Amino acid sequence: MVKSTNILLIMEYDGTRYHGFQWQAGLPSIQGEVEEALERLTGERRRVMAASRTDAGVHAKGQVVGFRTGSPLPLHTFINGLNHYLPGDIAVKAAYRVGDSFNVRRDALSREYSYYILNSSTRSPMREAFSHLVGSPLDIEAMNRACQALIGERDFASFASCDGARIRNTVRRVFRAEIERDGELVIFNMVANSFLPHQVRNTVGALIRVGLSKMSVDEFHSIIEVKKPAMAGPTAPAQGLCLTLVNYPSPLGERYNENL
Repeated sequence: MVKSTNILLIMEYDGTRYHGFQWQAGLPSIQGEVEEALERLTGERRRVMAASRTDAGVHAKGQVVGFRTGSPLPLHTFINGLNHYLPGDIAVKAAYRVGDSFNVRRDALSREYSYYILNSSTRSPMREAFSHLVGSPLDIEAMNRACQALIGERDFASFASCDGARIRNTVRRVFRAEIERDGELVIFNMVANSFLPHQVRNTVGALIRVGLSKMSVDEFHSIIEVKKPAMAGPTAPAQGLCLTLVNYPSPLGERYNENL
């Protein structure tokens, strides 16, 4: 019997034409493409697991995918071979062999997401697929004041989508939440141990209302206290969201960060 090994992939993808990471019958998904490429490369049919299940239309710069294989192929062949079979909007950036007990989801310390807002009176064809256009000026200082209420361990039920009512535990720990401006781009960065469904996009939707003076900072704070699904929003469009990094304990985390 061939002994299987545990492989970790660092992946980047443009999620525009996919219905999220997770496999769905009859619909294009990142998982489906990766599993098909793996079968073509190794001859094995294997399930892959992602550190964070990105939604339909969401992008990733630092997604982490794990799977077991009996293939003896060297790591560089996994990288080059998978990239040969994968479509052009999905790429493997690095590969590692990890211990048998390693789990890409369970062993992650935190996930980092960035949401890109094009704060401009005119649209940008070059940025359209990777940002959300907001035509009126945004008050970055007010948005950052609202962000302060997100830091720490909180019940974020109000920032989950309606199906968040089925989630037993809606408490999450947020390590960082802040807004920065880079020219016409306004970028929301959020780091947490894990996220509820649509949590980042619902948070951005509420923050945009604060930035447009349609909601006060105090009203934003009160949304957190309600602890009722779908209170925040409206849900910001998927194309502005990108999974940028998944953090792991060292030394794996050190090796992983070198490849981003």
